[in-house]
Amino acid sequence: MSNFAKTKPHAVLIPCPAQGHINALLKLAKLLHLRGFHITFVNTEYNHKALLNSRGPDSLDGFTDFNFETIPNGFTAMESGDLIQDIHSFFRSIMTDFLQPFGELLTRLDASATAGLIPPVTCIISDCYMPFTVDAAEERALPIVLFSPVSACCSLTTSHIPKLFQNGVLPLKDESYLIDGYFDIEVDWIPGLKNFRLKDFPETIKIKDPNDFMLKYTNEVTNKCQRASAIVLNTSNELESDVMNELYSIFPSLYAIGPLSSFLNQSPQNHLASLNFNLWKEDTKCLEWLESKEPGSVVYVNFGSVTVMSPEKLLEFAWGLANSKQPFLWIIRPDLVIGGSVVFSSEIVNGISDRGLIVNWCPQEQVLNHPSIGGFLTHCGWNSTTESICAGVPMLCWPFFGDQLANCRFICNEWEIGLEIDKDVKRDEVEKLVNELMVGENGKKMREKIMEFKKKVEEDTRPGGVSYKNLDKVIKDVLLKKILK
Repeated sequence: MSNFAKTKPHAVLIPCPAQGHINALLKLAKLLHLRGFHITFVNTEYNHKALLNSRGPDSLDGFTDFNFETIPNGFTAMESGDLIQDIHSFFRSIMTDFLQPFGELLTRLDASATAGLIPPVTCIISDCYMPFTVDAAEERALPIVLFSPVSACCSLTTSHIPKLFQNGVLPLKDESYLIDGYFDIEVDWIPGLKNFRLKDFPETIKIKDPNDFMLKYTNEVTNKCQRASAIVLNTSNELESDVMNELYSIFPSLYAIGPLSSFLNQSPQNHLASLNFNLWKEDTKCLEWLESKEPGSVVYVNFGSVTVMSPEKLLEFAWGLANSKQPFLWIIRPDLVIGGSVVFSSEIVNGISDRGLIVNWCPQEQVLNHPSIGGFLTHCGWNSTTESICAGVPMLCWPFFGDQLANCRFICNEWEIGLEIDKDVKRDEVEKLVNELMVGENGKKMREKIMEFKKKVEEDTRPGGVSYKNLDKVIKDVLLKKILK
C-alpha cells in the first residue's frame, strides 16, 4: 500500500439497526467519502441480507473505498423487523449483545490494515442510540463522533426527562393520568422550547416505574454523549436555532451538519449516487405514474418504516383520501396494518382507482422532489421531515411515536408548514385537511413558507454555509485528529 493510502482517513460507521437510522447515517457516510475518507459501514447480518434481497445480490459490490461489514443481529425481533412490538428487548440487546462483536470487527479491520489491504481505522462514527461504541472507541484510543438521527428538539426533550422526575411531574401515579388530559400540561421551564406539552415528549415519559429499563437506556445515551469526542445532528441552526443554543450549553462539542439531504443534493455526485439502503424493494413505476399528473396536484402518503395502525384507522385514511377527490400516491408496507394486510372493498377501490396509486415502497426523495407532488401525509419521522423541507413540500402530520411527536409540534406550530391530523383519525377530517393542504388558503401559505425554509437550508449546506463549515470543522478537529498529529 502506498504511503498516501496509509494516511487516508478510515471511518467506521455503525447505525442503530432500523431503517430510518440506517438511511440517515448512510448519507453522512457518502459525504465523508466525497471528502476522501475510506468508509466501513456496519450493519446487522439480518439487515444486510434484507438489503441484498431488495436491491440484488451484487448491489454492494464494486464501490471503491466504501465497504460493508456485518455483526450478529442480537435480539431475535431484529430478525423479524418487529422493533415496535418489543422495543424494550430491542434496546436491551443493543446494550448487552453488540459490544463484543463490534470490538471483534474492529480487531479484524486492524488485521486487514496490518496486511496492507485497507487503511488503518482512524475514527468511529456511531448512531447515538448505540452507546456501547463509546467504550469500544475509548479502549482503542480512537476519536468517536456520535450521530443523532433525530431532531435537535427531540434530543433536548430526551435530555430533560430526568428533570421531569426531579420536578415531580413524573412518574405517573396511576393509569388515569394517561386519559384525563394530564399530558396537555405545558412544560414551560425548558429553555429553547415554546408552548411545549408533555404529550410532545417521547412515550418514555408514560412509564410509571422510575427504574424502568427504557429510562436507564435513555440516561445511558445522554451520559455517553457527554463522553464522545463530538456530537453531530442532522439539522441546521436555521431550522432549530433556539433549541440548538440550549443544546450547546449542555453538550459543548455539538455540531449541526444538516439537513444531509440538502447537503447531498448540492454535492458533486460520484459512483455512490445510486446507493441507498431501503430494506424493501422499491417500486419505481410510481415515478412514471407521477409523470401523468399535473404539477403540485398529488398527495404523497407514507407513514415510514415502523408505524403500524389498526385496519379501522387504515380505512378511515382510505375513505378520507377517496372523498377528497385529490390524486394521491400511497405507500402501504406489507406490515403497516396490525394483524396482517387489509383488502379494500370494491366501493373504495372504485372511488380511488382513477386517481390513486398504492405501492409497497418507493424511492421517497425522488418522489418528494417530483414536480407533481403538492403535499405529504407523513408520520413526521425526522428523515421524512427534513426530506420534505428540502423538497419544499408542506405536510399533513399523523405522528406515531418517539421523536415524531416533537417533530409534529414544530412542523405545525413553530414552523407553520403542516397541519396535524387527530390521533383518533376520522375520514371527514382527513378529507377536509387534504383539501386544505392541496387547494386551500392555508396550504398556499404553508407552501410559500416551506419554500423559504428550503432556500435557507440550501444556504446552510453549501460552501460558506453554517452546516458546511460545521462539517469541515468536525472533520478537521475530530475525525482527522489521529492523522494530523
